[in-house]
Amino acid sequence: MPDAEKSKAIVLLSGGLDSATVLAVARQNFECHALSFDYGQRSLSEINAAKQLAELYTINHQVVRIDTGVMTGSALTDASIAVPDVVSEPEEVTGIPVTYVPARNTLFLSYALAVAEVMESKDIFIGINAVDYSGYPDCRPEFINAYEKMANLATKAGVEGNHLRIHTPLIDKSKAEIIKIGDGLGLDYSLTVSCYQANEQGEGCGNCDSCQLRQKGFEDAGIADPTRYF
Repeated sequence: MPDAEKSKAIVLLSGGLDSATVLAVARQNFECHALSFDYGQRSLSEINAAKQLAELYTINHQVVRIDTGVMTGSALTDASIAVPDVVSEPEEVTGIPVTYVPARNTLFLSYALAVAEVMESKDIFIGINAVDYSGYPDCRPEFINAYEKMANLATKAGVEGNHLRIHTPLIDKSKAEIIKIGDGLGLDYSLTVSCYQANEQGEGCGNCDSCQLRQKGFEDAGIADPTRYF
């Protein structure tokens, strides 16, 4: 289908493995506009990765800056809070982890919702996942269902019958399954950055939850891990 005939979709693109896979999935059937966020996170290398992915796929890419201090109190936004090195199994999660960023997906989806209305798009893609769940309340199907309902109640588009849909194609997939999907679509995972504390070159620590889940995903998928570590 030529791009001129494709519907527009807003894709939340962090530059990580999951969001890059979602972009690869979405661009098969949609003309994509990617949104990334500078919200005071430890590493901005993920935004650089998002820019590279957007250039690779020749799509529009917008970086939204959220003032530093809005989403504090997380190990991902506060250098005084250590990033944990141990992977937590889903059944072992007993509370909200220190890597939870306050209202992150709620804020990101709100920006995406505004852009979608302006661009007359009825589709938003986000790479949340409930299988490799780490205790994040904004990565659950219940959250997405509630947000989609709210979005259609609170917007001119929704009231006028232009129902907006939030797509979560990876929500029920394991990390290995996600990697296989992206690999099948020709995605170059060496361009992605998943580490909670990646350096300026985009190299991962290899120890944080995100790095270890990524490593295990490639191992379980039987695909060579192209990640660069420092």
